This record gives sequence, structure tokens and C-alpha cells, in this order.
Amino acid sequence: METKKSRELQLERNSNLYFAIGLAAILALIYLALEWKTYYPSYDEFAQLEITDELIEEVPITIQKLPPPPPPKIQTPPVIEIVPDEEDIVETVIESNEPDQDTEIADVSDIEVIDDDIPDEVPWVSIEDVPVFPGCENADDKRVCFQEMVQKHVRKNFRYPKLAQEMELHGRVNVIFTIQKDGSIGNVRMRGPHQLLEREAERIISKLPQMTPGKQRGTPVKVPFAIPITFKLQ
Repeated sequence: METKKSRELQLERNSNLYFAIGLAAILALIYLALEWKTYYPSYDEFAQLEITDELIEEVPITIQKLPPPPPPKIQTPPVIEIVPDEEDIVETVIESNEPDQDTEIADVSDIEVIDDDIPDEVPWVSIEDVPVFPGCENADDKRVCFQEMVQKHVRKNFRYPKLAQEMELHGRVNVIFTIQKDGSIGNVRMRGPHQLLEREAERIISKLPQMTPGKQRGTPVKVPFAIPITFKLQ
């Protein structure tokens, strides 16, 4: 004979209802916790300025006497002088400086000649007669021929230093040298990423041949020239 259980005493009867009520209550508590806001009291409520009576000082009233104004300047009336009548003025005759048949001709040796103000050094872009590189004497454009021959000289004498290759040194060396009045190369200046590359650039420029110097108004002058030498690892 099976035992009969009453449905009112079964715990599983309203389990879904209890679960829904508990879940709703938990969600409501979470929502209230997230939306809860608190406010801190303002610092203005605690910060107050108090001035004691001892620090308050009454400034005494003083009366300052101003200096009296300076006396007004009395302008004296101008003195009128009576000038006597001028005497008869003798007019001077201004002689002409134009040469005529009676003018004496000066000797050529007595005439002073002013020397032309020619600078000692003239930039490459403004030199009248550029320096002539050997082999460019008959070129139509000696300026372009000079630049091409210098570049050809650099490519011919270029040697990448082994130590610089091992150190993986590379970059551009800017070289400025001056063609002197006698056609020689001097005043070589360099600026590059390392001394090894600068020394190699100096060695290349030192092998430049003797040139015909540049001239300004027919006078030999110094002419600076700049060229970059690039060291690039393969």
C-alpha cells in the first residue's frame, strides 16, 4: 500500500515563485547599491578666516605740506637793434672752370689713379672668370665643366675605409675648399658623421690637380667651392 503525500506539504510546489521573488530582491538590492550616491561636505564649511583684533592696525591720518609752486618765469621783451644801412656790396665775378686754349695740360704722372676695390675672395656664384680645371680650357661652359671634373675626380679616387665599413659608418661629408690665387687647393674644411669619413674626404680633395685661378676684373682672387661626398654601405 503506497503512502499518499499531501500537495500542500510539498516543498517543490512554490519553488519557482520563491526563486523569482529572491531574484527580484537581489536585483533590487544591486540596483540600489549602484545608484547610491554620497556627498562629501564642502571644504568651505570648514575653512573660515579669522582676524583677531590685535592684527588690525589703524593708520594715522597725516597731513603733508606740498612745496609751493615755482614762481612764473617773466619773459623779457626782445631788444630791437637798429642796424645801419649796408654799404655798397661789390659783386665778385665767378670764373669758369671750363678748360680753354690757355689751360695748362697736366702731366699724366701727376694724375692719381684710384685702385679698384677688388675683394680678396669672391664666391663661386658671383665670380666673373671661374677657375679652370685641367681639361676644361676649351669648354663652352667652364663652370659646368669644372663641377663635372671635380665629381669625376671624387669617383675615381674614392676609397671606403675598411674600419668605417666594419663600424658601419655612413653618411654625407660636406667639404669646402678654396682655389687660391696661384691655382692651388687650400683651406679645406669638412663636416661629417665621423672623423674616419672626414679624413677620407680630405685625402680625396688633396689629390686635386693645379688649376687656373679664378679672376675678378682680370685680377686673380680666391674662390671657395663646396661639394658633398656621400659614403653609403652596400
